[in-house]
Amino acid sequence: MRKIYLCRHGSTKWSKTGQHTSTTDLPLLEEGKQEAIKLQKPLHRKLFAKVFSSPMKRAIDTASFAGFTDLILDPDFSEWNYGSYEGKTTEEIRAKVPNWSIFLQGAPGGETCKEIEERAKRAIEKMKEIEGDLLVFSHGHFIRVLGAVWVGLSAKEGRCLALGNGGVSILSYERQFPVIELWNGLIT
Repeated sequence: MRKIYLCRHGSTKWSKTGQHTSTTDLPLLEEGKQEAIKLQKPLHRKLFAKVFSSPMKRAIDTASFAGFTDLILDPDFSEWNYGSYEGKTTEEIRAKVPNWSIFLQGAPGGETCKEIEERAKRAIEKMKEIEGDLLVFSHGHFIRVLGAVWVGLSAKEGRCLALGNGGVSILSYERQFPVIELWNGLIT
């Protein structure tokens, strides 16, 4: 059965400082480049029918350093739009909105939980139309939503799926049921 490999982009300055990054197009740090290079060997042992990427530089560069340049750039794989919270840390936001979580409240001027869930469903439908294994280079919060929606949960449940920079996850099936085969792990 089909597998969908999800790769979070490598580290950027803002991912290290905890600043929410959606539309700001930051480059990878040297550490982020090394995280991507580590993906080369295990990913190139696989055969992918298609390779999708967010159109953001950090995702494209992660794909490139991992050895993938024939990409389908698709805005549906972009990060959650943080609106007026772009560039702010969770601590800064919670100083004004106690207990705030992107997964529960969304972002003013950005995407709501319902909107990101609909985008994840749209991305899943696109991927289901393609035969064979797929590879996706994307972003932390969007991948977490994608994983939750894949197994029939709401976008809000993405809060339960931690994901590090350069992390790899695999969505698959057990019999006819969508499952998370691997989350934020290492592949061999």
